[in-house]
Amino acid sequence: MLRRIHHVCLRAADPEEAAQRWAVQFGLAPRDRTPGRVTLACAYERYSLELVGGEPGADHTAFELARGVSLDDAAARLDAHGVAHERAEGALRLADPDGHGIELLPCEPDPDGRPAIARSTTTLAGFHPRRLGHINTLSADLPAATAFYADVLGMRLTDRLEQAGTWLRVDADHHTVALVRAGRARLHHVAFELTDWGELRVALDHLAQHGRWLAWGPLRHALGQNLAAYVRIPEEGLLVELYCDMEQIGPDHEPREWPDDVHSSNTWGILPPRSYFRFDAAAVEHERLGLEAQGHPLPPGDD
Repeated sequence: MLRRIHHVCLRAADPEEAAQRWAVQFGLAPRDRTPGRVTLACAYERYSLELVGGEPGADHTAFELARGVSLDDAAARLDAHGVAHERAEGALRLADPDGHGIELLPCEPDPDGRPAIARSTTTLAGFHPRRLGHINTLSADLPAATAFYADVLGMRLTDRLEQAGTWLRVDADHHTVALVRAGRARLHHVAFELTDWGELRVALDHLAQHGRWLAWGPLRHALGQNLAAYVRIPEEGLLVELYCDMEQIGPDHEPREWPDDVHSSNTWGILPPRSYFRFDAAAVEHERLGLEAQGHPLPPGDD
């Protein structure tokens, strides 16, 4: 049913200010601007990040339908599964079982089709991600959320981490959506793909110069294989994963069951600090100052 992840939409207190930050710090190229809305792209796609005005946080994730699948086809599938939706501005809008907004958009094949290295540009920064790769959400009902993405949206299950998480994919990438069991549902991070380890180093040096810090990483996931680092973005209340070297899944893949241990999360052997799963101000400041590594327990919070 789906072809790819299309974009993530975040609410920002000031979309223009946020767009400037995302452009300078992550190398995203501004595209369209209308009052209260800015879109940005990683490379030659129409856009991958949408910023709209409102209470900071996640608004929705959009997926592009597969070739030959119309909005009417998708609507009929949603109706068959009893999923409420509405049609507006050329898209279907709905929510997953955790309340995270979803948009389904018609297929829009690239009219050029050439790889990025064969094209010319006057707008892309020297450092920029290759593309938006996936999202990770904290789920208050992991079985229901997994069933929604698999049965309703047609994603394929790649892996399970015991009862703690599921990873689902649209194409050969190990995952397009990762779901982690939690007491409260929210978008945890969006992930941008970089070319290789060298570009990841350049990106992290650049972000450090802009006052950003790593919530976790650099690391090597066993589950997914990717090299990754997680950067805290308090302004919009989420993390950004920068990654490369994602495992590619073959057509005959059978879902694997992984033990919920350190090695599955990070073959280099360190789990994230507890602040990694929290977004309240106290936890973010505790993380920024590295207090857990200094032996200071994370204070209780309501997030």
